[in-house]
Amino acid sequence: MRRVDHPRFQDAVREIEQSIDTAWRNLYAEFGTTDQHDLAELVLQDPAEFDWRVVDGALKQLGCDEYGERLGAGPLGCAKCDLANGFRFAAREVDRPNVPPGNEHAIRVASAVARTRHRYSPRARCGYELALPGLLAGELPTTPQAQRLKALINQLTDDRLEELITVADLQREDRA
Repeated sequence: MRRVDHPRFQDAVREIEQSIDTAWRNLYAEFGTTDQHDLAELVLQDPAEFDWRVVDGALKQLGCDEYGERLGAGPLGCAKCDLANGFRFAAREVDRPNVPPGNEHAIRVASAVARTRHRYSPRARCGYELALPGLLAGELPTTPQAQRLKALINQLTDDRLEELITVADLQREDRA
């Protein structure tokens, strides 16, 4: 089974999507506007003023004229999507209570990779997608732990990387 087909991964992506949709609905209700498209464009004019989930919600409201994808989700090289993808990383991120500092940043990056995986390399996808469920649970690997996992990932073929479901699967590869 491929990682993207596993319920563990699908549940994590669904949780992120729901949190983005909730953040967007809350902003939409707060602004009291009737036009989500205009609000989304307003958010993207200054993404640093908003939480990253709101910015991702704004991206979901807008489409790429060239590729028909959600803005920021088109193929690499699409100038409009490349720019929009950068907007999500200009937004604010505030760690949730009772998680290690940096957890929210890790969730933002891992969820961007998981939700637009075609924009990232197989190695980046593997590392961030394996980490996402743990990050959502409040975990955050130390720098040495992340470096060790990256070294293990770099030893595997692209096909094998897609088959890994958990970080423990990756660690077992090291012992095999």
